[in-house]
Amino acid sequence: MTSTPLPTTDELRARARTSLRNIGVDVPEGDALHARTPLTGEHLFGLRAATGADTEEAIATTRTAFLIWRTTPAPCRGELVRRLGELLRVHKGDLADLVTIEAGKIRSEALGEIQEMIDICDFAVGLSRQLYGRTIASERPGHRLAETWHPLGVVGVISAFNFPAAVWSWNTAVALVCGDTVVWKPSEFTPLISLACDHLLARAAEDVGAPRDVHRLLLGDRAVGGQLVDDPRVALVSATGSTRMGREVGPRVAARFGRSLLELGGNNAAIVAPSADLDLAVPAIVFAAAGTAGQRCTTLRRLIVHRDIADPLIERLTGAYTKLPIGNPFDDTTLVGPLISTTALDAMHHALTRVQAQGGKILAGGNRRLAEAAPAAAYTEPVLVRVAEQTDVVREETFAPILYVLTYDTLDEAIALHNDVPQGLSSSIFTRDQQEAEIFLSAAGSDCGIANVNIGTSGAEIGGAFGGEKDTGGGRESGSDAWKSYMRSATNTVNYSSELSLAQGVSFL
Repeated sequence: MTSTPLPTTDELRARARTSLRNIGVDVPEGDALHARTPLTGEHLFGLRAATGADTEEAIATTRTAFLIWRTTPAPCRGELVRRLGELLRVHKGDLADLVTIEAGKIRSEALGEIQEMIDICDFAVGLSRQLYGRTIASERPGHRLAETWHPLGVVGVISAFNFPAAVWSWNTAVALVCGDTVVWKPSEFTPLISLACDHLLARAAEDVGAPRDVHRLLLGDRAVGGQLVDDPRVALVSATGSTRMGREVGPRVAARFGRSLLELGGNNAAIVAPSADLDLAVPAIVFAAAGTAGQRCTTLRRLIVHRDIADPLIERLTGAYTKLPIGNPFDDTTLVGPLISTTALDAMHHALTRVQAQGGKILAGGNRRLAEAAPAAAYTEPVLVRVAEQTDVVREETFAPILYVLTYDTLDEAIALHNDVPQGLSSSIFTRDQQEAEIFLSAAGSDCGIANVNIGTSGAEIGGAFGGEKDTGGGRESGSDAWKSYMRSATNTVNYSSELSLAQGVSFL
């Protein structure tokens, strides 16, 4: 199925300018960087890009602002984030428009991304009054032993195109209430939503009297990110992207003894057990695999189905795939928008060629759509592929809507297949058997940072820490105690006695 005709690039350009104007953004036009839209694959307008000198100045000013911000009471820092959340609510529709125009998300997902930003602001405001340390029992009489938490420094945020605003907010809202300042290098695919977010944060800072330089935006290429990675004044680099990118960033930050928080690739799987409720499983699987055109790090890429129910489940999935409305993401009936670029489409076709050569069989989808209407864009049908084993291409992450279907006989076999990939982000099992569910969630089950029961692999809430293991990088963002990544701890001992007692019974002098 195909939705309404695509808007023209001129229409999208005008809509983007209207949204930016409503938000109050003055676009820094130039010719070094181009805003583009995956809806047509064409350029919207040129932008000025940050230079090396701009990056140096941004790091220096945020470092200076940090010296003030770190001593601002945390609840006062929370007021800045509270005001940002209010402005996000006011401009939710315009921000969602920019997400759709630049990232290609369907309307409900674009609005959902902005809601996620609002939610993390609410979370961070509460967190500003809960940056708890602890009192520890001392072995020495007349002594108090305690743990305290302090602001870390400048945080460099390098974000990806697929969640161009939400991932920034996960890092920035939490970092700001923790007393850090932020330099943000967004994806080159999404400069407009980045300008909008930066402007709203600057306005919030002005409204509450916070220093403007608690946050700086740098639009540019990988050289800008490289400066953040290598500068010792950047205490933490939070980078979201491919495993390849993480393998470069991590060692470079570690070489200067900085901290890195890496959110990298995912090759997520769901196990469907014999007792699974297929009425529940099918829509969850289709959304997890085809939502955001397969361009979530938590996208479902492998389906491990018990042999006894494989045929009826595949029949239902095939039927659902053939009915997915593909096309204009501004159309409320559309469920699958474009891939970010034709390069992504080429990578998808290459993976399909490889898997077919290794014995895989395409069951549904895989055809390009709207090639005549938008030859520079990359609309495609999500594809369902039956494979007999987990070959090398199945073990890789292809950032596109490909779902590989495997079968299993025992739960141990299913869990072994599930864990036998380099990545470890998100996972799920569909079962009505409590024992199976508990085994999957146990230490002997999923090896991922996210493990779900009777729900898909995508759609994490901000209250839980987000991140994964192995080639996913080990970082944790958003909720739970992820805030500790943005602070440094100190162990404090206070002697309120009149005697000097040494630990471990040591006697000296």
